[in-house]
Amino acid sequence: GRRQRIGFAMNHYPASIRNLIHHMARLPGIGEKTAERLSLHLLYAADKAVEELARSILEVKQKVRLCARCFSLSDNELCPICSNPARDAAVVCVVEQPGDMVAIEKSGAFHGHYHILSGVLSPLSGVGPDDIRIRELIARVAAGEVREVVLATGTSVEGESTAAYIAGRLEALPVSVTRIAAGVPMGGDLKYVDQVTLKKAMESRRAVASTHPR
Repeated sequence: GRRQRIGFAMNHYPASIRNLIHHMARLPGIGEKTAERLSLHLLYAADKAVEELARSILEVKQKVRLCARCFSLSDNELCPICSNPARDAAVVCVVEQPGDMVAIEKSGAFHGHYHILSGVLSPLSGVGPDDIRIRELIARVAAGEVREVVLATGTSVEGESTAAYIAGRLEALPVSVTRIAAGVPMGGDLKYVDQVTLKKAMESRRAVASTHPR
């Protein structure tokens, strides 16, 4: 088959190039032919460019951590948003993953802080409230500095259930709880929603009523 022919062609490369192709092909979205093209590009690229690429990969692994406050990706203890005095720390937008935060930032519709859950509730997959960062969110709100929590989890069944559960947990606390408005398609991933729609959904957020018991 075609895969066998490609594998046979790869055998004509020196072991070091085959090894690079093999590791490139393990990256998501990179097939063997693309891995071959990238590997040969790196082979003939200037030494400085290759060294800078290798250094940047190592730097990501060595430096990037989770922000101590919102749990987004950061090079320091606090991410650039949490450490920015111009941002409104009293309004916290709750999202599933760092990519969702980036999507909202690109829309330019939000100027508060964030809280990254690192997932959603999914009983069928064994993900309960203690497996994502709900406890940390409740602690932030209970500290008394937050006046509004914007629930911006996805519109999948799990995202909606997570938003309702969090609303229930926050019901007894003196905080306004809102949900991003219609416009984000059902089952939609925020990372793939266009910025105009996301901006309108954020600006038109509505108060949320809990349907889950505390």
